[in-house]
Amino acid sequence: MVLYTPGRTSSYPDEPVKSGLRIHFLGGADEVGNVGVVFEDQTTSRILIDYGLAPTSPPRYPSEAPPVEDAIITHAHIDHIGMAPWLVGNHQTKLHATTLTAALSHIMWKDTYKVSSIEGYPLPWDRRDEDEANQAWQTHSYGEWHQHSDTWKWRLHPAGHVPGAAMVEIKTPSHTILHTGDIDTRSSPNVNGAHPINCDILLLESTYAGKNHPDRLQEEARFLAKIIEVVERGGIAIVPAFASGRGQDILKILYDSGLDLNVHYDGMGKTVSQKWLEHNTHLRDSKGFEEAFRWSKRVRSKSDRKRALDADVIVTTSGMLDGGPALWYLNRLRSDDRCAVLFTGYQAEGSGGRQLLESGKIKIYGHNVEVACELDKFDLSNHAGHSELITFAESCNPKHVILFHGDPETRPILAKELEAKGMNVHTPINGQNITIN
Repeated sequence: MVLYTPGRTSSYPDEPVKSGLRIHFLGGADEVGNVGVVFEDQTTSRILIDYGLAPTSPPRYPSEAPPVEDAIITHAHIDHIGMAPWLVGNHQTKLHATTLTAALSHIMWKDTYKVSSIEGYPLPWDRRDEDEANQAWQTHSYGEWHQHSDTWKWRLHPAGHVPGAAMVEIKTPSHTILHTGDIDTRSSPNVNGAHPINCDILLLESTYAGKNHPDRLQEEARFLAKIIEVVERGGIAIVPAFASGRGQDILKILYDSGLDLNVHYDGMGKTVSQKWLEHNTHLRDSKGFEEAFRWSKRVRSKSDRKRALDADVIVTTSGMLDGGPALWYLNRLRSDDRCAVLFTGYQAEGSGGRQLLESGKIKIYGHNVEVACELDKFDLSNHAGHSELITFAESCNPKHVILFHGDPETRPILAKELEAKGMNVHTPINGQNITIN
């Protein structure tokens, strides 16, 4: 077992809850990603929702979790699930999620372990913990109540964001709580949007606090227009895409356009897509997605990868250009100004994608190289924007709103607007308690 890099202590308090509900963020309170939050009351009932890591270089980890019998995982993105093997290995915690989230976890953990080995940073968990975590799943359907203790019960609701993602509703003797996880109230190519749930306490993700998205259909049309422009001038459009969610959305957009395009699909997203199809009840249009996936040319070998250099569009990981096949393609096409790199997702500070957008250069195989390709960005986010967050919160009619998973510089904008609507708004900090009576 690799020692927990941040140390063998937890920010979670030792003293029992005397009254009310204690909410404690191990991570993800005043930051994007790295999520983990513990709920506990005076009955000693305790639940952890999510336990991820921030996939920076090196990663950031949440504080060590206290012993918990049950952890509910909202979805299988690494910033929400990346530390779950440590949880199971150390506390024998049972993991709860939808069938699709559980199925995807194996892929995400395996990739995280592989990346840690390549980049040389120690993970707090090892393969034995991963094996135990793979056996620790209990899967659930949306809307079904589950008893947690003599006094608590909980159920899952669709969260939008990606197929299989869930919001968590918890009923205690004194409160109804809704934890949104990552949500999008707008429908996207492969999943329907989230609907509000009446609650007393709303934990609301705030990734896009202070920022509104452009109209989704108009942005998709702008993306397709750029694809056509690149192809007509004889270039190839490289679309770096996240393996779980964004790449599949891009395939569906391209397929539904009806354009005569030669589209190649490379990277871990192919395996993720297979899991989607095995659990297709979570998809908005399972038949349509299967057709889009079969329509694309899946890259399975080195010879396939070379053939992809004759494509119109290459959809490939990594979404932030931090590795994966995307760098292989970019290295071969970087001097061709007819080609374009079309970003459709967030590019974190320090990522290859952010470096390329800011400087026109990127590190490939240890060398900083110039890229002559056209660069463009498109907002195809699967997170609710500022206006959607406001509308969602109002419709849930909570007495308290706790804003998490957000930028501390923009979160106050959302907090101020919700306070003006009469809500008690809390802006937590990692390692500090919020107690609500």
